[in-house]
Amino acid sequence: MLDHIFLTVSDVERSIAFYEKVLPILGITTRHDYDGRRGPAGHPDLKGFGTKGRMFFWLSQGAAMPGSVHVGFVADSEAIVNAAYREALAAGATEIHPPGPQLHYDPRYYAAQVRDLDGHSLEFVFKSWQHGS
Repeated sequence: MLDHIFLTVSDVERSIAFYEKVLPILGITTRHDYDGRRGPAGHPDLKGFGTKGRMFFWLSQGAAMPGSVHVGFVADSEAIVNAAYREALAAGATEIHPPGPQLHYDPRYYAAQVRDLDGHSLEFVFKSWQHGS
């Protein structure tokens, strides 16, 4: 189980605006800024997103390396996958694959995939067997 991930982006303010549009659809509604000077020497400033008192998705300013990261976000339904996909595209993402069953994994694996503004691969995923359906 993961606790958090840091994603390095080329323009942190632009990325905050993008993720503030997309993540609330997935229930990720809390924002927090962390001042890197509070940490050990060289710790970056971080812009965090989370929910239910837990911050787990963090952005830091730097040289983006999009081929090195793929982030899969849990969606609570196929409708949420569809909505997150549409909002991501409206906010400037580019399509990798549209919403639909990912039969190469499992017929109950429903997902869509986009590239964020820096080219990082994002997937919005609903796995019905993990939601009691």
